Amino acid sequence: MSTSNERVIEPAGGRPANASLILLHGLGADGNDLAPIVPAFTLPDSVSLRTVLPHAPRLPVTVNGGMQMPAWYDILEMNLGRRVDETQLRASAQRVHELIDAEIARGIDSRRIILAGFSQGGAVAYEAALTYPEPLGGLLALSTYFATADSIVPSDANRDLPIEVHHGTFDPVVPESLGREGAKRAEAMGHPLTYRSYPMQHAICPQQIVQISTWLGERLGDGVNESANS
Repeated sequence: MSTSNERVIEPAGGRPANASLILLHGLGADGNDLAPIVPAFTLPDSVSLRTVLPHAPRLPVTVNGGMQMPAWYDILEMNLGRRVDETQLRASAQRVHELIDAEIARGIDSRRIILAGFSQGGAVAYEAALTYPEPLGGLLALSTYFATADSIVPSDANRDLPIEVHHGTFDPVVPESLGREGAKRAEAMGHPLTYRSYPMQHAICPQQIVQISTWLGERLGDGVNESANS
């Protein structure tokens, strides 16, 4: 069931969902920010995707002079490592776990649930996906970084979770070096990982939509997770 704390986009045509995407926005935005990309996904007919777009709480953000804004966690320093409030980040990851639990309660197998996040939302998605106690379908990390790479306690259930990482080569907000370093750290943990770069700034471009659609189809389409309902 949706609440005031998330926007939910149900499958087109009134079809019942057989897979879920939980998509987290970036700093200063809300769940509506990424909603326009959802209808642009081109998925196999066998995939009936529900998309859950949560809204972050309003928090004071240190690097923005303490101004309150939608944020998954406080950013304490804009240094190369992006020093963040890990307690707040993990609280946001726990909220994502609760959203996953809710999708499972609605009949979606955990292996047909994808986590995705843009920028700050991607850092939460890294933590949430790799610590969830049941196997998930995949992790999509967009223009983001692996903020808890040094402290994460991964779940055995998702030690081989496939990860797709996208980043802009001209990103002035989250330097591509942070995206590559996060991908390298996740790959070193044993995750099958694909890294793709695009000639863009801190954004999502049309070429990405095509690739995301392909990746979602590969993770959720015919022949994938056939045992989910067996």
